[in-house]
Order: sequence, then structure tokens, then C-alpha cells
Amino acid sequence: MGVAPRHVKEKVLVSVLDDIIAGVRLDLAERQRTTSEAALLDAIAAREAQHGGALEVTSRLKRASGVQVIAEVKRKSPSKGHLAEIADPAALASEYETGGAAAVSVLTEQRRFNGSLADLDAVRERISIPILRKDFIVEPYQVLEARAHGADLVLLIVAGLAPQQLAELHEQITALGMTTLVEVHEESELDAALACPGGLIGVNARNLKTLEVDNDTFGRLVGRVPADRVRVAESGIGGPADVARFASEGADAVLIGEALVKGNEPQQALQNILAAGRRTA
Repeated sequence: MGVAPRHVKEKVLVSVLDDIIAGVRLDLAERQRTTSEAALLDAIAAREAQHGGALEVTSRLKRASGVQVIAEVKRKSPSKGHLAEIADPAALASEYETGGAAAVSVLTEQRRFNGSLADLDAVRERISIPILRKDFIVEPYQVLEARAHGADLVLLIVAGLAPQQLAELHEQITALGMTTLVEVHEESELDAALACPGGLIGVNARNLKTLEVDNDTFGRLVGRVPADRVRVAESGIGGPADVARFASEGADAVLIGEALVKGNEPQQALQNILAAGRRTA
């Protein structure tokens, strides 16, 4: 069997992100049929009356003591398949908090990651540190969901959004008192990300259009990110050695899922990673 021409291969691979977003939109439409925006706004008002506003994020992630960790509740992924059962996401998040995580990321995408908003609710009820809703956000309704279910941060993926969409979603997230983690995969996406004032800048080593990982991505792009922004390294982080590398390249935080969920001692794994990321005088 011959090898497919390069242009054919690229056309197929580009559809990975598109396919994920298409599934997200189908699931979103179902939720919109059962829960109105008015109901979400009521839930936001009730949550803030009972628990207060979203937690401040930037100061927790940009500390002189070393690289901080956003620890992820992650059952599966499109690239690796099944990772862990995680029958009790709140218990895992509690271990992360005890182990020293600065924030917890909760995947809420259903089809490719086996996550849900119920996971977000469960984690929010258990921990006191900031929570990131990690999903493929394409509509304002999802931002309302994030706040209604207790998120403090929301992921925005530059590759999946038109510039105007990105700007409008960032503005909405900020208006609701949350913080954005604006994710880039290549240099051409940086200008749009940096135009989102106050947003954390995530550099993902995994290209969501191809699912390939290039651990040199962070080092190539971080020089263009101003020092006053929180710089987050994402994907391709297998353990302490990778964290030490990203620390040396200027990361303020790392987002880690697979390396924590696949082991039996997430607290210890997290503490090892934090030790590797400590800054020395």
C-alpha cells in the first residue's frame, strides 16, 4: 500500500479539531434544550450569593517560589484513549489540593474525554482552590454554564475560534469575574491570545489539528509572552524532568493530567513535580 500524498494526510488530520467541535456543538444543543440561559443566570446569582465570586487566579499561579501546577481530572483523551476510571473526581481533586496544586482542571467534554458538568459540580463542592473548566468553548452559553457550575477559569483555544469569537468570549468570561486560559499551539496564534487582557497564556505542545506533540513548542513561543502574563506549559509533561525543563524556559505553571491520573499516588507524584519546578536563587 502506498503512502498518502502529504496534502491528503494534512486534510484528514486537520479534521480532528473540527470533529471534536462538531460533537461539542451537538451535546451543547441538547443542554440548551433542557436548560435555558435564564436558568443559568439564576444559578450564577444563587452561587454568588451563597459562595461569593470566582477565586482570584493570577497570584496563585505566578509565585516566585517556583512553577505551580494545574492538576487535571482526566479520564481519557483522543490521542491516548482510556487513562483512568476516576469514579470519584472530587476525591481525586481533594488529593490534588492536599498535594499542593494551585488549581484543578476539570474536563467537561463528553465524547472524547468522558467528562461532564457533573464532575465540575462535584469538584467544586469538595475543594477551595480555583477550578478550570477545560472544554472546547465555542458559544456564550458555555461560559454561563462554567460560572453556574463553579468554574474560576475557562479555557479558550485560539485554533478553534475566529478572532472576533475569541475576543467576545474573553470579554464575557472576564465580565463574569472569571479568568481565561488562552491556549496557543503555534506562533501565528499568539497575537490573538495576547490581545485578551489579563488572560493566562497556555502554550500547548500538542497540536490539536494533528495530535502530534512537540516539546520544543513552549521554548519557541514563550519569549513573545510578556513577563507579567502567567505562562502555562501544557501537554507532553511526563514527569519532574519535563517540569524542570519548562521551569528553566520560563513557565509559571504547568497543566498536567496523564502523569497524575495514571499512577496510584497522585499526591506524591504532584509533590515530586512541584519539587522539580522550584526556583533556586
